Amino acid sequence: MAARMSDQELYWDPYDVEIDTSPYETWRRLRDEAPVYRNDHFDFWALSRFADVEAAHRQPLLFSSSHGTVLELMTDEPKADAQMIFQDPPEHTRLRSLVSRAFTPRRVSALEARIRELCRDFLEPHRERGEPFDYVQQFAARLPAMVIASLLGVPIEDQEDIRHNIDRMFHLDPEKGMVNDVSVDAGAQLYSYMSGAINERRARPRDDMLTDLIEAEMADDDGTVRTLNAHEATIFALLLISAGTETVARLLGWAAVVLDAHPDQRAELAADPALIANAVEELLRYEAPSPVQGRWTTEPVELHGEVIPRGSKVLLLTGSAGRDERKYPDADRFDIHRHFDHHVTFGYGIHFCLGAALARLEGRIGIEETLARFPTWTVDHDRATRLHTSTVRGWVNVPIEV
Repeated sequence: MAARMSDQELYWDPYDVEIDTSPYETWRRLRDEAPVYRNDHFDFWALSRFADVEAAHRQPLLFSSSHGTVLELMTDEPKADAQMIFQDPPEHTRLRSLVSRAFTPRRVSALEARIRELCRDFLEPHRERGEPFDYVQQFAARLPAMVIASLLGVPIEDQEDIRHNIDRMFHLDPEKGMVNDVSVDAGAQLYSYMSGAINERRARPRDDMLTDLIEAEMADDDGTVRTLNAHEATIFALLLISAGTETVARLLGWAAVVLDAHPDQRAELAADPALIANAVEELLRYEAPSPVQGRWTTEPVELHGEVIPRGSKVLLLTGSAGRDERKYPDADRFDIHRHFDHHVTFGYGIHFCLGAALARLEGRIGIEETLARFPTWTVDHDRATRLHTSTVRGWVNVPIEV
C-alpha cells in the first residue's frame, strides 16, 4: 500500500488496495475538495467529476490516448505500432472505421442464441445440483470469453485456453503492476495464437469476424487503399478478445454481489425481466468495471483554478463520475428504476467502447438467465476475492449459495 502523509490528508492512487476496496468516500472527497487532484508520488493528475471526465473524453486531441491509457504503461513518447485505443485522430478514425465494418450489428444480434445457449450450459448443471458454486469463475468469466471467441471464429476446443491467458494478461504484480513475467508471457501466447489464426484465414476465409477484419479495406494518408497487414490484424484481434472478455466478466460479478445486497430489487427483476436492461445501465454506473482511464495532455489545461501542464498524465476517474451527485441525485443509492440519459462507463466520444452493444447484450441475457434459475442467492463474502489492477475493478471469485 502506498504510504500516506497523514490520515487526514486526501490521498488517492489506483494501486492502493485498501482504497480500491471501498473508494467511494475518497472519490467523494476528490470531487468536493480536489476535482483536479495531483499525485506527486506517481506523477499524475486526476479528474473525478462527471462533467470533467465527460469533457475530457470529448477532447481527444487535448487529452490524448497516444501515450497509453493505463498508468504503468504510459510513456513520455507516443506509443509506436500501437493498438487503436492508444491512437488519436486521424489514425484512430481510420482504424475504428475499418474495425466497425467487422463488428457489425448483424454479427452482434446474431449472437443472442449463442449467448443463451452458453448461459444454459454453464448455469443449468448448478441448478440441477443445487450446490454452491463460484459465479465468476464458473459462469461470469467464461461467458464473455466464449462469446467473443465465437464471434472471432476461435474453435470451441481452444476457447478455454484463450480465456485463461486473458486472465493471466491482467495479472497484477505487487511491485511491477501489469507489466510482469506472467502478463507478458500470456500476451505473447495470445499473440502467437491469433497471428496463426489470421494467417489461416488469409489462406482459407470463413464467415467470422477475423476474416472480415483482414478483408476490410482502408485508405492511408496518401490515398493508398489497402487491407490490414498480419501484425495490425493480430493486434486488433488481441484488443477485441481481451477487452470483450474483461468488462463483461466484471459486470456480471458485480451483478451477483450488488443484487444480493439489494434482494427487493433482485426480486423485481426476477418477476419482470423487462426491467433488466435498465438495471444493466445502473450497474454500469454504480460499479464501473473499468473505473480509471489514462490520458496525456497535449496543451496546458486550466480547470477549477488549477493548471495541468502540457505533457502530463491525467487519470479520468470513470468510477467516481458514476457516483457524482452533481449528475445523479442520491448517486450512492443503487436503483434499477433510475432514469438517466447516459453514463461514461463505456467512455464517450471517439473512444466510446466499440463492443458496448455486445457487452449490454451479454449482461442482460446473463442476468436474465441467472434469475430464471436462481431468483435468490447468497454471496459467501468470506471466500469472495477481488481483482485489483490500476484500471479494472471487480471480482475474481464470487462463491454463491443457491
